[in-house]
Amino acid sequence: MTEQNTSSFALQLRDDGVAVITMDVPGERMNVLKATFADEIKTLLAELKQNSSIKGVVIISGKPDSFIAGADISMLDGCNSAEEAEAIASLGQQVFADIEQLKVPVIAAIHGPCLGGGLELAMACHQRVVSDDGKTVLGLPEVQLGLLPGSGGTQRLPKLVGLQKALDMMLTGKQLRAKQALKAGLADAMVPNSILLEAAVQLALSGKKPVHEPKLNLVGKLLEKTGPGRGIVFDQARKQTLAKTHGNYPAPLKILQVIRTGIDKGMQQGLAAEAKAFGELCMTPESKALRSLFFATTEMKKESGAGDAKPRMLRKVAVLGGGLMGGGIASVTATKAGLPVRIKDIQQQGIANALAYGFQLLDKKAKRGFLRRTELQQQMALMTGTTDYSGFKDVDLVVEAVFEDLELKQNMVADIEQHCKEDTIFASNTSSLPIAQIAAKAKRPENVIGLHYFSPVDKMPLVEVIAHQGTSPETIATTVAFARKQGKTPIVVKDGAGFYVNRILALYMNEAAQILLEGEPIEKLDKALVKFGFPVGPITLLDEVGIDVGAKIGPILQGELGERFAAPTAFDKLLADGRKGKKSSKGFYLYSGKAKGKKPVDASVYPLLGISPNPKLSSEELVQRTTVQMLNEAARCLEEGVIASARDGDIGAIFGIGFPPFLGGPFRYMDSLGADKLVATLKGYEAKFGARFAPSDLLVTMAADRKTFY
Repeated sequence: MTEQNTSSFALQLRDDGVAVITMDVPGERMNVLKATFADEIKTLLAELKQNSSIKGVVIISGKPDSFIAGADISMLDGCNSAEEAEAIASLGQQVFADIEQLKVPVIAAIHGPCLGGGLELAMACHQRVVSDDGKTVLGLPEVQLGLLPGSGGTQRLPKLVGLQKALDMMLTGKQLRAKQALKAGLADAMVPNSILLEAAVQLALSGKKPVHEPKLNLVGKLLEKTGPGRGIVFDQARKQTLAKTHGNYPAPLKILQVIRTGIDKGMQQGLAAEAKAFGELCMTPESKALRSLFFATTEMKKESGAGDAKPRMLRKVAVLGGGLMGGGIASVTATKAGLPVRIKDIQQQGIANALAYGFQLLDKKAKRGFLRRTELQQQMALMTGTTDYSGFKDVDLVVEAVFEDLELKQNMVADIEQHCKEDTIFASNTSSLPIAQIAAKAKRPENVIGLHYFSPVDKMPLVEVIAHQGTSPETIATTVAFARKQGKTPIVVKDGAGFYVNRILALYMNEAAQILLEGEPIEKLDKALVKFGFPVGPITLLDEVGIDVGAKIGPILQGELGERFAAPTAFDKLLADGRKGKKSSKGFYLYSGKAKGKKPVDASVYPLLGISPNPKLSSEELVQRTTVQMLNEAARCLEEGVIASARDGDIGAIFGIGFPPFLGGPFRYMDSLGADKLVATLKGYEAKFGARFAPSDLLVTMAADRKTFY
């Protein structure tokens, strides 16, 4: 047995004639592909070609928990032209073609994430063996960075899994687990990780280089093996893509175009089209914004949120309140963070509801094959309930999710200080009450912090961690680490009414309400903002969140932050009519009937508000009037130190309220508009509608000095 090392690749020639290439990039937690590796790989391949005793090759990772997480995205930021980025793609294509053309079988042995360029490398191998571990996932997520797979992925994936499955994976960035990859034909074998290398070696020694045919049923064959059938598939995919993206994202359309080129004109032309499109997409503002978001979230994961402070170890968590929020928080604590969680509610029914909610989420996963039944039982066993404080003595952190009532929350703090340890953290999931007020009567205010989740908790990625002036750095660091364990993206924000996300959202929602009261139709307003890039329109959002919730938060914000937060009084009529939105099946939209899909507007809401719909404004004006309010308030939050940086503000808005990701967040969007233009727009509206549009001091200064946030 002989061994040879380059900096990232080790070549081992086994006595049985199999060459094992182990990839282990120094200094990286996961393997990433860099353009500089091309020469190393070519050197290794040249050596393999010269050695006639080699019977097969296995490519495996030296990292314990990942194969290859993708290409190193940072190298794209060094590209100054589409041609430079195209050259990177062409180089990757060439290296992978060299692997594919080796005379002996080449097997990829995959354990852990195999994504992007990692999967493109694996697809250039002749066969793929995957470990049956939950960490093993295969996918091409480039579309999420505004790119397409640039090293042969668009051409090889359809040949392995069929056109429809390949489109589904590439247009959404969807990842397949090991079992799904095997079923789809993307993997040839699945084995326990302990025998992964041996299984790959056996395949390499079999001498076979099989021709892969996608597994298609009769309809699949008609659609994918005939010209007219493929035409239908591409047309449908294009329609569905435009319905989802509203034309805001160029990458999905390029993916369709490039795959079609390969199918119609052959692999070589397909690869040329792929590299060219990759270069072009790399230079688009959409891809630059999405990549900046990727870097920002990666950078954030390394921060404690409190400087050098180290998080404490958590062994047990409790949740106060078994409502929808409490149930959701308990569920992610048990299933994602893997921590035992004690749910307290004043009624047994509340506990039953919270546990049932957790079970429903897990049951859905089990039915779809994401989870074994034994795992479901283990995760459910982590959740227990109580109507008193039994089992609270050894709790390290308590998340409070009761009603928005200051006195009630202060009583909860006193209860926890009485029934828990001296260092137990009290984290309040308030959406609007300042944390300093909740901690005002606490014996140990250093343990009190805000932890604001968004609904539904299992789906929404953001949490706001809110420290009042007396919160200790250790409490902040521990809470941030806890939120990350739950699979969340935490941003640390300064204490104050509405914190950051609800504060910028409130003015946007209020402006939408003002526009509605001027007679603009509900569906026109919602449609304009969805087309702009929000996941739902503001009126739909009000129905989703609850009109009663909006009515409760409004006065708190107005009292703390001033008249610009005054909500239209006409909305009181909605609550008087029993309209709380979706939860009461009565709001701006109709919720009766079983029909899925778009809900029709409840036209009876217009006479109730004393208006008759009369569209006057263009879609552009609807978008501008609502979004400039959000942008202006985001700048104020930065100016007041509510958020630490423009980066945090962008992440908060994208992950908390679905601000269009392709714009990079409110601060990147303000940079692209220009502070001077934004101030001029705000002043124009101020002259027309009054002080609620007055530009923030920070924007006025930036406009005068021609400064940008980034």
